[in-house]
Amino acid sequence: MPGDPRIRASDADRDRTTALLREHHAAGRLTAAEFDERMTAALSATTLGELDELLADLPVIDLYRLPHESLPRPSGLPHQSLVPRDPGQPPAIPGTTVALGILGAVAGALIAVWAVTAVIGVGTWFPWWLAVVIPLIWVAIRRGRRPGD
Repeated sequence: MPGDPRIRASDADRDRTTALLREHHAAGRLTAAEFDERMTAALSATTLGELDELLADLPVIDLYRLPHESLPRPSGLPHQSLVPRDPGQPPAIPGTTVALGILGAVAGALIAVWAVTAVIGVGTWFPWWLAVVIPLIWVAIRRGRRPGD
């Protein structure tokens, strides 16, 4: 943490230091006793210098690093790429996503009409919109189970 070591530490500074200490402990650079001691000191630190001392003998870690592309993908998740195959071609959007978007828009519109008519006294309090939405949900579920989509 650059700057004057006499400057008072904020909660965000202490949080960042404790996150770094957790990463170093997970990497095996700190024993459980060292980790506990440094965490206690970090939470009670009042200046940036005190926080710097806790990390002085540890390498720098970027907490915001992105996962490496060589890491395995979680099993059971299909690989869906929204990156275009050709620079001029739009990205591929799965059909189920489009169907669920349409379902949400239709259901939202029907619920809005039902609510407005019920409030002004023209309509009924019976949720008639369910007669339309439930079959649409059934179709969306069946569509999502089809192979190749």
